[in-house]
Amino acid sequence: MSLENQGVAPVIIAGAGPTGLTLATELRRGGADVLLLDRRADRGVDGSRAAGMQPRTVEMLDQRGIVDRFLALGPPLNLGNFAGIILDYSQLESRFPHTYNIMQADTEQVLESVAADLGASVRWSTEVTGLRQDAGGVEVTVHGPDGVETVRGSHLVGCDGGRSIVRKLTGVGFPGTDATMVCLIGDVELDEPPQHQMFLDRREAGLITVVQFRPGWYRVVTSERERSAAAGDPVTLAELQASTRRIAGTDFGMHSASWLSHFNDAIRQVDRYRSGRVFLAGDAAHIHVPAGGQGMNMGMQDAFNLGWKLAAVLRGNAPDSLLDTYHDERHAADAETLKLIRAQSILCEPEPKLADLLELMARLVSFDDVNRYLTAALSGLDLQYPTAGGHALLGRRVPDADIISGSGATRIFDLLRDARPVLLDLSHTPGLTEAAAAWAGRVDVVTANCAADSWAVPGAGTIATPSALLIRPDGYVAWVAGDNLDLDALRGTLGTWYGPEALGSPRHPTAVQRPALDPGAVR
Repeated sequence: MSLENQGVAPVIIAGAGPTGLTLATELRRGGADVLLLDRRADRGVDGSRAAGMQPRTVEMLDQRGIVDRFLALGPPLNLGNFAGIILDYSQLESRFPHTYNIMQADTEQVLESVAADLGASVRWSTEVTGLRQDAGGVEVTVHGPDGVETVRGSHLVGCDGGRSIVRKLTGVGFPGTDATMVCLIGDVELDEPPQHQMFLDRREAGLITVVQFRPGWYRVVTSERERSAAAGDPVTLAELQASTRRIAGTDFGMHSASWLSHFNDAIRQVDRYRSGRVFLAGDAAHIHVPAGGQGMNMGMQDAFNLGWKLAAVLRGNAPDSLLDTYHDERHAADAETLKLIRAQSILCEPEPKLADLLELMARLVSFDDVNRYLTAALSGLDLQYPTAGGHALLGRRVPDADIISGSGATRIFDLLRDARPVLLDLSHTPGLTEAAAAWAGRVDVVTANCAADSWAVPGAGTIATPSALLIRPDGYVAWVAGDNLDLDALRGTLGTWYGPEALGSPRHPTAVQRPALDPGAVR
């Protein structure tokens, strides 16, 4: 039964891009109703836009069992880079050690289909214009095909892009750095393309990047020293051709543009991701130059973090204070990513004097430790949310280890298909099941065996396979059994993330429980 049928108003999501659609799917998996609005007239009006998907985003789609629908859109590419310097992602400890050639427009198509399968559809040509919130919910004024109306929701989430109306209505601060340059960007065909799949050239006039995403299809970005930082009129093919010739001395036989636009290098982040019953996510919360293929990924990971928490609160399975952790975790994580983006932006400024610095950076990247650090950070795999305790796994994404449960061979990510927390017992830990009994129905208890005696964890190195761990619905570790098992600490963690113990609850869990095979069966 949906929460709306139980008298709970829907969550209103402004913006049906990758962030808003991901949030809608996560909320629906958690049983929450959503009202998904977008000011665009339809899906296909803005071109391909963001390019590329990072490994952690792909992993999160794998956790939900839908990754194959995305991988069919584009092959893995060796285009992970730092300021145009190619990085080696192959050493990443992941089943997806690549960047993927998956465009934002294609991502939105699949996500909209997934959302529809889960019961969420988009109301197009509908824009948020006003907002009022009270103790019981939000009243949102919208302008749509039928005129102005007011809709009631439990919460409002602004996923409406870099020029977010919701952000402006909340009045939150949006500090950062102003634009100093404007870049032209276009998806075009080239009759005489550069030899390399990623081509970066810095000349006296400026800097140009040419990337081949698919056979015959190239993305060209130019940045000129003399171009004003003020945004101008819509970009034309002739303008991009002329800019390319001024920098590179040729336009590479450019023609047949499928998308043209411009962007600047302003970098900003709101100071609060939550304002009462209103949240900001994706470009509504942070804007930046598209360096390193981070934008779409940051927004989708914002949504994966917020979705399960908001659904749990609406179900009554977690306290409202859980929603504060969305700001605490994602603001800090996004701020670290913005530092990496800002560093790349500086290296890509159209100044000849930066050529030596870029050459030095290229030499540093050739060192394995530097490459490992940058790939772990840019891929999103080394993220660690602040979590009490000293174990290296706490706050990190759980490795997708092979395990055997009572239902047979499987992977840890397979346990996260339903977006529910999982208490995974890998050593038949005495008292573990009983300790979680008060959270029956809220937490799935799984007993299994893992053949590996250690796990490789980006950012943490190699760690011993834990005897038991509590995994959040988004795949991050909330509790790990230490050398001295502390069941009181487990209960405290369960209470923090999934609400207080149920009074009068039975002393045995009714949630998913899969007994393991004989411990000696897997070595």
